[in-house]
Amino acid sequence: MTAGQSGQHGEPGSSGQGGTGGQGGSGGSGGPEGWNAPPPPQGWSAPPPPQGWNAPPPPQGWGPPPPGQPYPYGPAPTPPPGYGPPPAGSVEPPVTVRAGIGAFVATVVLGLVASVVMYANWDEISSEAIRQAGAGLSGSERETAEEVAELVVQFALVAGLLFTAVFLVFLWFAWRGRNWARVVLWVLGGLSILSGFAGMGGGGTGVGYVDGLNLFSWLLTLAGVVLLALQPSNEWYRYMRWLRDTGQQR
Repeated sequence: MTAGQSGQHGEPGSSGQGGTGGQGGSGGSGGPEGWNAPPPPQGWSAPPPPQGWNAPPPPQGWGPPPPGQPYPYGPAPTPPPGYGPPPAGSVEPPVTVRAGIGAFVATVVLGLVASVVMYANWDEISSEAIRQAGAGLSGSERETAEEVAELVVQFALVAGLLFTAVFLVFLWFAWRGRNWARVVLWVLGGLSILSGFAGMGGGGTGVGYVDGLNLFSWLLTLAGVVLLALQPSNEWYRYMRWLRDTGQQR
């Protein structure tokens, strides 16, 4: 009797567990279509927190701001020099840039005038160059030195015209706010200043007018280099680069 009851109770129990397992498997995959979870028992509520337990207090000094006021965050730190957007400026070049580039333009004009004068006084300039090159020489050495001096004078005239054309291109880009063009002007101007120092000990071209133009050109070159290196020029070129980097100007 006990065995029969055990078998009868065991079979339904096994069958019920299998059915429950089937429902569980269906529930794991989302349940049958239209199935909803059963509601909690009537009168059920969440258990209270343990006795003596309290929610932790907020951090000291924390709290929502008063209505209508922003959060009390401090201002952003100031970036170190050379970083961040430059101070608001103008796309118009400052006086130092206008004067510096104007000085370089004046050297170009004086160079062209000097070339015209040299062409007009070609015989006199060639004779002076030959005289300086052949001083203290005699015979074939003097003739060779005279030929070389004449070639040097001709090459200097042609190279001067080509250099003037390239120099004008750099001046245009420097006027447009390109810092690399300003650096090129510094390099070329510095070389011109050094060559002017070296040529001061020579006899010149033999034409006083041309020598005077060369002296004025040397002084203007020195002024242009200094003016483009001043602080207002630095700030303007930095501002123009920032405008291009941010797409505000080409």
